[in-house]
Order: sequence, then C-alpha cells, then structure tokens
Amino acid sequence: MLTIRPERPDQPEVAALLEQLDAYLASLYPPEANHILDVQALLAPDVYFQVARRAGRLVGIGAFRRMPGETATAGEPYGEIKRMFVPPAERGQRIAEKLLNSLEDRLRTESYRWALLETGVDQHEAIRLYERCGYVRRGAFAGYPDNGLSAFYAKAL
Repeated sequence: MLTIRPERPDQPEVAALLEQLDAYLASLYPPEANHILDVQALLAPDVYFQVARRAGRLVGIGAFRRMPGETATAGEPYGEIKRMFVPPAERGQRIAEKLLNSLEDRLRTESYRWALLETGVDQHEAIRLYERCGYVRRGAFAGYPDNGLSAFYAKAL
C-alpha cells in the first residue's frame, strides 16, 4: 500500500534521493539552468514537503513552495510545485501522479487557487505527467529566465 505524508527532507534516505534527482538534473542542464531547492531550503516554513512510501520504503518525493502574488500571476498567490521525483525503478505505478494530487489537495486546503511549476524541456516524462494531470503551458514566473531550457506550467485548482 502506498502512503503519502509530510516528512522532513533532512532524513538520510530522503537526502540521498534528492542527491539522485540533482545528479539527474545535472546530467541534462548546465548548473545555472537548475533551479534547485536544497535540503535547507526545503526545511523553510514556506515549503510543504512530502514523501511516498510503500511498505516503509521511500518511493517518491514532492513539495510545494507558498508564493506571493506577482506581476506574472496578476497578483494571485500560488503554490509552486518543486522537487518531484520518483526513482526510475519505481516508475510506471502512478506514484508521481498520486504525489502531485496530494500536493494539489493540500494547496486547496490552504485556499490556493493555482499550482505553477517550472520543469526542463528535456524532462519528457515529467512533461507528460504534468500535461496528463491538467497542467497547461504558460509564460515564465517567479523570476525564472525564459532561456529555452525551461517549460512553465499552471493548473487552476
């Protein structure tokens, strides 16, 4: 049975999974194109971090950062989806979709009306996931550079 719940990102096994994600991103993009929240940033009060476990074994992570309104969102506050990752051996079981749905449910509980995210154009599996889950392309936000390496998405909650 899959369980999804908030946990601390500074646990050794979670930190190891974050390192695996960072190495994957580093293999695709130059350092300046990776917009990564490190473990310390994930511990901040404006971040909600959760894990997926099956029989106690870590099988995925995901988070959102609570963001204030800005010009690019017409002043509307939003949750920015961050650090979504399911190890390759665990993919194909809809774990990422369940993590994403759980994050969206939490955002709704906190009265956010929008979930936004930035992902890399070469992360085809991630793009398929987000589009399958109802995210639509949009322009850059949160000061991200529109450098051709990022794809920006939003979903009305």
